[in-house]
Amino acid sequence: MTIKTYEPQIIAAQPIGAWTGELFRRLVVEGLRGQLAVEGLTQPHWWTLNHAAGKPGGWTRTTLTERLTPYDDQGTAFDTVYDDLIARGWLTEDTDGALTLTEDGEAGRLRARERNLAIHERAHEGIGTDEFVTTVNVLRRMVANLGGNGNLPD
Repeated sequence: MTIKTYEPQIIAAQPIGAWTGELFRRLVVEGLRGQLAVEGLTQPHWWTLNHAAGKPGGWTRTTLTERLTPYDDQGTAFDTVYDDLIARGWLTEDTDGALTLTEDGEAGRLRARERNLAIHERAHEGIGTDEFVTTVNVLRRMVANLGGNGNLPD
């Protein structure tokens, strides 16, 4: 789709919340959730798989739930997510409560990652790295200006 070109003063008067809301909720999140659903996953499943992959054996249910809850907008019962991934054989939990991704879990995570990358690539089409970096930095400053945390997640 070709988008129109507008004068800078018209663009500058646009409501940032309307544009970020449209992008975030309706297009990005719904697109990602749709792709994850193909694998029978939700966003909390995806987050869990990525955290377990990034820090093998370094998370327990409690520490991972504390980490993920701020990003959850669905009132997720994270124990249900962990139980589901364990039942699938994608995650294990040792006697100390450490969660570890299995080979099957890593394979599922990589399949879901490929699906998510397709959404990412579509969203970034025609947008250069410099433009994207500028956009993210502007949004980070706006978040901080309104009292939020403008830092990148650890």
